[in-house]
Amino acid sequence: MSGFFVVFEGGDGVGKTTQIDRLAQAMRGDREVVVTREPGGTPLGQQLRQAIMHGDHVAPRAEALLYAADRAHHIATKVRPALERGAVVVQDRYIDSSIVYQGGARGLGEEVERISTWGTEGLLPDLTVLLDMEPGEGRLDRELDRVERETGEYKALIRQAFLDLARREPERYVVIDAAQSIDAVAGHVREAVNVALGAKGLPGVAGGNLAVEPWGTP
Repeated sequence: MSGFFVVFEGGDGVGKTTQIDRLAQAMRGDREVVVTREPGGTPLGQQLRQAIMHGDHVAPRAEALLYAADRAHHIATKVRPALERGAVVVQDRYIDSSIVYQGGARGLGEEVERISTWGTEGLLPDLTVLLDMEPGEGRLDRELDRVERETGEYKALIRQAFLDLARREPERYVVIDAAQSIDAVAGHVREAVNVALGAKGLPGVAGGNLAVEPWGTP
């Protein structure tokens, strides 16, 4: 595929939304930039997001399968077509979040990764940006959703699990200290993205058309 796929990961309140917006805004020029998220990047995904994150209790295995269903549909109908037409896709969360939250914090193990890998036909990001911060330092400007409330006691475990994934695949990850200023973090993000773009023979961050979508459900 001729496009470029970058995913932002990290614990709650580390600033993913802010940095995704900064990166997308910086990519001005003649390329298409698609900004999306999981769950909720498609109309079906918005319904699943409401059920998973703002509804009543969902059994852990059912929760993992709902995330995987959203992901399979999202990749097949939105992300992969965008990449095939040469777009840059900037995404909030992907398979690694399911590995950490459902596989780790929910205790469901390696099956979570296998289900999502099958559902997405093995699609991996060109770059995963991990915004890392000490537990308790995160800043949220909204109420916690159901999953965040139920996994809140595992913040240290969640942080370490993300760091372990980054060590497992250092060629795909960049770990950035999210406790720095917003501008400093944005600078490190652009630097990492430029390196990954260059590795694919693509122009660096200096141009792109921004296509930010109204999410509806927060």
